[in-house]
Amino acid sequence: MRKQFLFIFLALIVVHTSQAQTRTTRIGYIDMEYILENVSDYKEAKAQLELKAQKWKQEIEAKKLEINNLKESLKAEKALLTKELIDERQTEIKFLEDEMLSYQEKQFGADGNLIRHKAALAKPIQDQVFTAVQDIAEAKNYDFVFDKSSDLTMLFSNKRFDISDQVLRVLNRTDKREQLTKKQLKEQEVKENRENEIDENPAMADRQKVLDQRKAAREKLIEDRRLEQEAKKKEYDDRRKAITAEREAKKNGTVSEPAKTETTKTDANTNAVTAKPASTTEPATTTEPAVDKAAERQKLYEQRKKELEERKKKILEEREAAKKAKEAETQKTNTTDN
Repeated sequence: MRKQFLFIFLALIVVHTSQAQTRTTRIGYIDMEYILENVSDYKEAKAQLELKAQKWKQEIEAKKLEINNLKESLKAEKALLTKELIDERQTEIKFLEDEMLSYQEKQFGADGNLIRHKAALAKPIQDQVFTAVQDIAEAKNYDFVFDKSSDLTMLFSNKRFDISDQVLRVLNRTDKREQLTKKQLKEQEVKENRENEIDENPAMADRQKVLDQRKAAREKLIEDRRLEQEAKKKEYDDRRKAITAEREAKKNGTVSEPAKTETTKTDANTNAVTAKPASTTEPATTTEPAVDKAAERQKLYEQRKKELEERKKKILEEREAAKKAKEAETQKTNTTDN
């Protein structure tokens, strides 16, 4: 049957080619399995069906376990039973086995519930796919469109003739159109026209790929600059907080100094000698932490400065690499156009 179909198909191509020698025959193909696996409604329904199939498998395993237990029990008690009881138990076991096999065939057979449920799930989406294929074929003048996942054997298929993604876009557009406003519909149509032009022109598709790469490089460069600015801002805030803390510490030290001086003057008549060492040791305790904080700030500043230099160097290297890639792509595009 397949050979006859292939012969008829080749004959049709020959006839069509002879009748339309003035133009090139356009052939495309789709992968129905790929399309179904990328439709959200079908995936959700398939997941529910798989859960149901798992439940059927568990029921079958339970029946098998019950039958095995009966067989083991009969084997252990066979020496103690009469022939009539043995025949009765064997008949019961045979009945349960037939019942289990019948249930298994009903659920997982060639015409079982699993196959019929899968066909019922795929039927509405397949109808939508056929409609989308007809629209694409008429709009883009395809002469033949085949299903790669069908019984037709395709020994080789060039990816550029695969219109499966175009069909998926048509299906997704149909779902989205119901939720879009007039302005969004207009923007969607412009986007669709652009995608159709890219599909029709492989060179344009390559250029679009280059543009996407450039856009990604620009976005990455902008993100790196933003991170660098945030790092600088954080460094500035930390320095300002450190300076503010130092000023507060100095302020507290100068406020406490007059009080101690006043106390020294009050006690000058009784203990002038001991008051002087107390006043001279006070500045030492206030300047020592300030020196440590200054050293820590300087160390932190040097460390962040080094990190900024390294990040700046990395950004310049990435920018240079992107520039070289851009020049290479431009040269490749000019060569292709020539």
